[in-house]
Amino acid sequence: MSKKVGIVMGSDSDLPVVEKAISMLESFDVPCEVHVFSAHRTPVEARDFALNARKNGFGAIIAAAGMAAHLAGALAANTTLPVIGIPVKSKYLDGIDALLSTVQMPTGIPVATVAIDGAGNAALLAIQMLAIEDAALAQKLDEKRAKDAAAVLEKDRALAAKLAGN
Repeated sequence: MSKKVGIVMGSDSDLPVVEKAISMLESFDVPCEVHVFSAHRTPVEARDFALNARKNGFGAIIAAAGMAAHLAGALAANTTLPVIGIPVKSKYLDGIDALLSTVQMPTGIPVATVAIDGAGNAALLAIQMLAIEDAALAQKLDEKRAKDAAAVLEKDRALAAKLAGN
C-alpha cells in the first residue's frame, strides 16, 4: 500500500481547488488526509502535523494557500518530506501574491510549486514521488500518460478529418 499524501489548506474556502487533488489521488487509489491549518492562525497545529507526518505514514504533503501563502513553507520548515505548494487564486491579485510567496523559499527549505490553482498537477507530482518506490503506482502513471496521449491524438485525427471535409 502506498504512503498517504497529506493535504493541508489554509482555509476551507480553498476546498474547491483542493478537490481536484483529492479526486486525482483517489483515481490512483492513493490515500490522503485533508486538514485546514493556517500558518498564521494555527501555527502550532500546522507545525505538529508536519513534524509527525513521516511517522504517521505520509510520503508527501500538498499545501494550498492564497494571499500571503506561507503555509507550504511553514510545513516544509518542519519536515524533510517533499512539500508541494498550490498557490490559490484570490480576488485581489489573481494568485500572483500566493505564487510568489510559495515559490520564493530560502535555500535549505525547498517547496515544489505548481501553477496557480494547479491542484491536479500537485497530486500527480505527489504520486510521481510515491511511485519512485512503488512499481504498481508507476504503472498506473504510465497508463494515464498513454491514455492522455491517445486522447490528444484522437482530437488531432478528428480535426484533420474536419478540415479535410471543408
